[in-house]
Amino acid sequence: NNKLVTLNKSTPAVLPATILDLSNWKITLPTDTIETAKPDEILQPELATFSANPYFTVNEAKDGVVFRAHTGGVTTSGSSYPRSELREMTDNGTQNAGWGSGVGVHKMTIQQAITHVPVAKPHVVAGQIHDENDDQIMVRLEGMRLFLETDGDEVALLDANYVLGTPFTVSFLVLNNTIRVTYNDVLKHDTSFFGDGLYFKAGCYTQSNLEK
Repeated sequence: NNKLVTLNKSTPAVLPATILDLSNWKITLPTDTIETAKPDEILQPELATFSANPYFTVNEAKDGVVFRAHTGGVTTSGSSYPRSELREMTDNGTQNAGWGSGVGVHKMTIQQAITHVPVAKPHVVAGQIHDENDDQIMVRLEGMRLFLETDGDEVALLDANYVLGTPFTVSFLVLNNTIRVTYNDVLKHDTSFFGDGLYFKAGCYTQSNLEK
């Protein structure tokens, strides 16, 4: 049960880990300052004191975290698109999470606002469930259309006219080989769901690059 939770907003925030409980997450960035041509990844315990302006930092109001990935950013070996994205971990952030859809209860709730999209191809993914090989379901914005996508197909419409900067809440719940997805507390997707090696991701996964 892994939930991105907002901590006490009355405490002045200077780091992302002050606002989000990042104890069981790592961040993948669109930069390669650690090793050339490989995206930077920050794990715990370093993540607890880490920020990287403008890619992963506290917002001006100090009540949220900004994720940003430019279209010319460094990508992982399995994707042609850059990301500033959290990946679910276990054991205090030291091991990659990987769970089965039929074992236990797995939940992620994300409170977000998408504030910008690429100009030429205005597509962004804001949250997803991944397995060992590929994404299984994702929250995707294309222009003004915010929806759930599986295997390249839209499976549930969340908002046909999403306005950039509008806050929303999405919750994924996986148990007993089923998945339920709610958008602003309204059930949008409820179906069978099978998989192993699954894990949550959240942040900004830009679906555009300099070639597309």
